[in-house]
Amino acid sequence: MNQNKSIIGITMGDAAGVGPEIILKSLENREIYDLCRPFVIGDSKILERAKGFVDSGLAIRNITEEEIEHLNFEYGTVYTLNLDLLPADLPVGQVSSLAGHAAFEYLSKAIDLANKGKIDAICTAPLNKEALHKGGHKYPGHTEILAELTGTKEFSMMLSAPNLKVIHVTTHVGIIDAVKIINPERVYRVIKLAHETLKKSGIESPKIAVCGINPHAGENGLFGYGEEEEKVIPGVKKALEEGVNAVGPLPADTLFFRTVRGDFDIVVAMYHDQGHGPVKVLGLDAGVNITVGLPIIRTSVDHGTAFDIAGKGLADEKSMTEALRQAVELAPKR
Repeated sequence: MNQNKSIIGITMGDAAGVGPEIILKSLENREIYDLCRPFVIGDSKILERAKGFVDSGLAIRNITEEEIEHLNFEYGTVYTLNLDLLPADLPVGQVSSLAGHAAFEYLSKAIDLANKGKIDAICTAPLNKEALHKGGHKYPGHTEILAELTGTKEFSMMLSAPNLKVIHVTTHVGIIDAVKIINPERVYRVIKLAHETLKKSGIESPKIAVCGINPHAGENGLFGYGEEEEKVIPGVKKALEEGVNAVGPLPADTLFFRTVRGDFDIVVAMYHDQGHGPVKVLGLDAGVNITVGLPIIRTSVDHGTAFDIAGKGLADEKSMTEALRQAVELAPKR
């Protein structure tokens, strides 16, 4: 066993969705075991059931917290920290308060393990926000749980698809509210998060491109009411003064093409759809959601629980596989 390989804790997400299926499908890939030491934080009986959905021959083996750092992690076995929170006959494809609560507990346990240094990164299968709320946990999603349980005040969502990384100044707010929220300090801090995250991954001086808010980045006041001059440019200037390789604001309609071409390492998007749209066009089945600014590495699939196809073995595992690869790439090296 290579003791230098990162240990990745995979949270099972909402057990009524496709999470168990895409986890099993990803762990059928021998390359994952070559890259890291993966194990699942969830319910082994749910994984056993999901083996039938995806026709998997993998063995499920329960492990203890104390064993995590000492196992061989052999290909062909799904090592599982079994929290035993759910019935084996949990309905598939339905919103469940039990599944929502369990998804929270899986993530909470993963954060605890990361804080103790027992794992190097967390990779999360999708949860369902309605089920999470019904289970008594009033969070918008994974990111906010991670931020609260790690005491993180400054964080952002980064999406990664083939040849494109995007980090967001605002995410889950309406467009009118997003424009109100954007300010120079927030723009500066997100640029810095992008810079620090890519530096840790091995890029010495990341090239960071910053989107404008309006069409053509305002075109010198022709569009909008001076939002670029008021809200974006001072943040970019502050980052530049600190030696960060940032440029902008630039027109979003051409910026993503230029980044895919290789002109930049990452784009700073101003609001949700400005950043999410291009990423999902490039790789809906291979996109990865990364929370940056946390004291621990967390990656996730860039899709939901897909209740409509849960239990049918149809879910595509590419995003989960790529999320595991990204977790390894970003995790601190042992």
